[in-house]
Amino acid sequence: MRSGQRGFTLLEVLVATVVLAVAISGLMSALSTSLRGAARVTDYDRAAMLARRKMDEIIAERRLPRNMMFEGAYNPAETNGSPSGWRAQIAGFEFPPNPRPGVPIVDRIDVEVWWMEGPKRRTFNVEGFRRYYLTPQDVAPGLGR
Repeated sequence: MRSGQRGFTLLEVLVATVVLAVAISGLMSALSTSLRGAARVTDYDRAAMLARRKMDEIIAERRLPRNMMFEGAYNPAETNGSPSGWRAQIAGFEFPPNPRPGVPIVDRIDVEVWWMEGPKRRTFNVEGFRRYYLTPQDVAPGLGR
């Protein structure tokens, strides 16, 4: 450069452009990875909320079948459009030595929420417990445990 003139040479501008392009492409790659991770966390948060809500419904409803798997599907509007559903099972967890009708026991409730992430099936599980009073049908021979 001649003395007294100000500005950049073409080579300096090209080098600066290449450095800036490399920096921006690295930043865009990191941002893309972050967004994919955030979407996955959002799916797990939604599944956790749905599983807790289903667990609350099951704990509140005393007439559901015990020792049997039951399931259902969620409305796609609740799950961001992805196919999803739930499975649950209620089973006796802790029994007294001589069970009889009216005796309280502890039931274990397992809830699994599933959803599709592309072709892959994802799941989220929660487990809860509740007090249950044995009925005559529960202590009939071969039932209840």
